[in-house]
Amino acid sequence: MSTDDKRIREFAYQIWESEGKPEGQETRHWEMARKLAEAEALAPKKAPKAAAKAPASKTTVSKSLNGKAEPKTKAKAKPAAASKVIPPGEKAAEKKPRAARKPSAL
Repeated sequence: MSTDDKRIREFAYQIWESEGKPEGQETRHWEMARKLAEAEALAPKKAPKAAAKAPASKTTVSKSLNGKAEPKTKAKAKPAAASKVIPPGEKAAEKKPRAARKPSAL
């Protein structure tokens, strides 16, 4: 049995289980599985996301003018509220908390 046949068998079994294990649907499940296996074989191969990227860290090292390594932190995105500039002498508008809704009577 080739690896393609094994993969089709696995797909057909998963389809059969997902449909509640009905009887008499073998041909339909096998055809669906064959199409899935073909699509999988034709799909471009991608490296897993974790392995494709370099290890993520919050700091990077850059060399300064004196040759020593200095940690450099990445800039974080500012929250939307921080982008609003409040002129000096004015207070920021405070949001009032919402009152809890009463359950509707049926």
